[in-house]
Amino acid sequence: MESSDLQQQKKENALLCALAMAMVEHPKATLLELAKAAGIGRTTLYNFCRTREELLERLFSYGIKIIRETLETAKIDSAPPLEALRKITERSFQHREITAFMVRYWKLEHEAPPPDLNWEAQLDAFFLRGQQEGVFRIDIPASALCEIWMGIHSALVDAERRGRVARSGLGDLLEYAFLQGAAPVNSKAFE
Repeated sequence: MESSDLQQQKKENALLCALAMAMVEHPKATLLELAKAAGIGRTTLYNFCRTREELLERLFSYGIKIIRETLETAKIDSAPPLEALRKITERSFQHREITAFMVRYWKLEHEAPPPDLNWEAQLDAFFLRGQQEGVFRIDIPASALCEIWMGIHSALVDAERRGRVARSGLGDLLEYAFLQGAAPVNSKAFE
């Protein structure tokens, strides 16, 4: 049986995910409209966050926590690069609501990640290590590989949210699109 603290944390995380998706789908909504979109009452939302700014800050804090945990769980500094990439992909799709929120709101609110969590630099170093180990191609800078992966990832999260691609197999689709590109197998287009 789960402890009441763990149950409470799971409920709070589920509420944060519902509110993140409500913010993405209804960016100009009032708190009352967000509560309704998230399937909760106004009082519940008011007890959770009293202002839109407080809600944004809680969602950003939760998003940063998820990013930090994802990078730690994937062991991007030491795990074999493909294994780490799969773990990053899998975990980020498990938190697609927060990913969608962070993609939609991060640049509007923040220019850079917190000093103690520079995920771009961490991912750049990860892709560079993968290049040095011969896993990723070396004709594209590691920073560009990072941007390409993040771009494909965020586009697939948005496409799934809008019903353009199925949720099932998103991780495989991202991995294939990133590692193989869009060229047909055995294509002579680039020869």
